Amino acid sequence: MTASDSSSSAASPADGGGAAVPPARDTLEVPPAEAARGRLRVELPGSGLLPPIPDALLRGEDRDLLAPMRFLAPGADLPARPAAAAPPDRAALAAGLADANRAYGHPRADELAEKLARPGTRVVVAGQQPGLLGGPLYTFSKLLAVSRWAAALEAAGEEAVGVFWVATEDHDFGEVARATVLAPGGPVEVDLGEDAEPLAPVGARSLGPEVERVLAELREAMPGDRYGEWLDRVAAWYRPDARFGEAFCRLMAEMAGARCPLLLDAMLPAVKAAERPWLARLVEAREEVEAVLARADAAVEERGHPLQVHPQRGVSPLFLHFYAKRGDAERDDAERGGGERRRIGWADAGRFELRGGEGAPRPVGELLETIADNPVAVSPGVLARPVVQDAILGSDLMLLGPGELSYLPQVAPLYEVLGVAAPHVALRPQVLVVESHQVDKLDEVGLTLAQLLAPREALERVLAAGADGDFTAGPRERLAEVLAGLEAPALALDPNLERPLEKTRDQALRAFDAFAGKVRASAARRDEVRSGRVEKLRETVLPGGKLQERVVASAHYPGKYGAGGFTEAVWEQMELDGAVLQVVTP
Repeated sequence: MTASDSSSSAASPADGGGAAVPPARDTLEVPPAEAARGRLRVELPGSGLLPPIPDALLRGEDRDLLAPMRFLAPGADLPARPAAAAPPDRAALAAGLADANRAYGHPRADELAEKLARPGTRVVVAGQQPGLLGGPLYTFSKLLAVSRWAAALEAAGEEAVGVFWVATEDHDFGEVARATVLAPGGPVEVDLGEDAEPLAPVGARSLGPEVERVLAELREAMPGDRYGEWLDRVAAWYRPDARFGEAFCRLMAEMAGARCPLLLDAMLPAVKAAERPWLARLVEAREEVEAVLARADAAVEERGHPLQVHPQRGVSPLFLHFYAKRGDAERDDAERGGGERRRIGWADAGRFELRGGEGAPRPVGELLETIADNPVAVSPGVLARPVVQDAILGSDLMLLGPGELSYLPQVAPLYEVLGVAAPHVALRPQVLVVESHQVDKLDEVGLTLAQLLAPREALERVLAAGADGDFTAGPRERLAEVLAGLEAPALALDPNLERPLEKTRDQALRAFDAFAGKVRASAARRDEVRSGRVEKLRETVLPGGKLQERVVASAHYPGKYGAGGFTEAVWEQMELDGAVLQVVTP
């Protein structure tokens, strides 16, 4: 999806009018309570589990790169909206969202839409692509976090509503067409096969007959009546003729129930109608947009951070659906956002062209006409979507994942170009689902969550030390000292011996380290029971070597634990603290 503190100071709580996040109830009963709590969380800053920019922001650095957006530090209050920042008229948008959410089966569709329509309501927003079977776990935890923030604001006396932006305009089929479940025999991945329409927006695509094969594979991988009954319900939404966005929204409304925020499909006509003036403004201000984006990229690189979005000079942060303006036979496809989604590039003399498309450059006026007549045919790219989103919603707080927060400094200047009030931004909560018996096993093997998640070599070092098997540390230090002691007499004899000595030292230490690694691995495996438990625990939290929340499908958990119980466990146990990786126990 889709944010002025100085680079050296942390965000401060508001003097008044904000809402502090209430602490989540801790239902983990692993004695002693405080020790267990510490073992089941990882402090993310400096852990190596975050990209550079989110890591810096959490440590209070480089926050000025987000201006005019403001980073909301964990535990800080959300300040009151400035009096001058009047929200947009959201009445028509709210009416469209009410109709759509009612169709999804959202139990609070009308209530939340009415709140959104009121000018004084504060808006908390997050979003994600409509992944197969709900996308990875972090999609669902982010969705609930939006509602948790809105509930915290309302508990403090401010009317608030959560909105979840379903990014149906994206065309990355590979990202949304696969899912993983934690089967008894280990992780099982399913997918919808090859991408037959590489540039088609996922929201305009049906799931196709392959979805039936996917569900059949899941039934085979996940035996049991409860899981089977849950898949029967999932199959009612994930049908061959269903579109990605529709199936996703119906699943989220079922899983979250009354906890569900308003679901906003980016391709809904009411959404595109609200976007129309902002899409046009991005075209009209194209030279200024190009200039501020280039300056933002340079500022990020000057701080030593890599660019998350590869810069493309001379192109727009907008896409046009290729069938738009092509003729009556394709008009229906264009009006629902179908066809190939191609990036708009700027040609000379006030003309535009489509990247990878055919045909000569066309007048920019034609593009503006398309936006006026059929805004569904034009969609914001990754750099424009946050500002367009906040322009139509009047967002107060935007929750972002680490990857999203990494590219936000490249987006920030567009708020001033378009005259959009910039929201506060915060890092979303990060969670892992670990069962109570697995928590007990983690305690039995004597590991913290941080140690379990560490790179393999570091984990083996911890296990070997616990088994009294790593006897290589001392000798390694002595070897390094002996080799260092050769330098002075060797160079006194012949300065040309410096390079051979350096090469010898590197080779000797590298060979010793390889041997030490084998020693640690052997020591770690010596206790087969402990080693086996560690491997099973690691496979749960790092399936395929990736964090569970980034891999395992959201829809897996209701099948295993029951829909209502799982949702309530996440709601009650998840802290809204983006600075920690935390455990939820169903």
